Amino acid sequence: MISVYLAEDQSMLNSALTKLLNLEDDLQVVGSALDGATALNDILRLKPNVAVLDIEMPQSTGLDVAAELNRVQPETKVIILTTFAQKAYFERAVAASVAGYLLKDSPSDQLVATIRDVVHGLTRFDPELVINMVSVAHNPLTAREQSVLVDSVAGGTTHDIATRMHLSDGTVRNYLSAIFSKLGVHSRLEAISVAQDNKWI
Repeated sequence: MISVYLAEDQSMLNSALTKLLNLEDDLQVVGSALDGATALNDILRLKPNVAVLDIEMPQSTGLDVAAELNRVQPETKVIILTTFAQKAYFERAVAASVAGYLLKDSPSDQLVATIRDVVHGLTRFDPELVINMVSVAHNPLTAREQSVLVDSVAGGTTHDIATRMHLSDGTVRNYLSAIFSKLGVHSRLEAISVAQDNKWI
């Protein structure tokens, strides 16, 4: 019997997943929590084979819990189950040696199969997530475009940015246009968000 602990802050989803997993003959949900702090305490006490963790939870994130378990209780295999396909989150999960990383829109049988796989020492990451991470790993911005975007964080008009960077207004507009095109966005705020999420600035 594979013991599973579930940490998910949406109570309806938490309950549904608990019932779903308990339908399997070889799986048993031994506990669940709606916040990260409770989850960590329970997991350290119950020592389940597998912990399925959401990322965004009150008090402590699933990634924080995963990192602590990797440090003090690595025998509990961790599967991250989240709606967030962000590169920074994925990198933190890999650094915490998680055994699985699935998106919440994955089929339920994929979660069940992943639980069984990680118990046997395998690592399972959502294929779409991995493809997405590889595709954004390369920074498309030039050094000067990155500099313009970094300066844009301070705010102000295009003229303000040009003044601070000792460039002409037209040059800054050209750089911003190139940045928007490369990142597939329509505003400085969107461009800054994408670049920061991917650690390009």
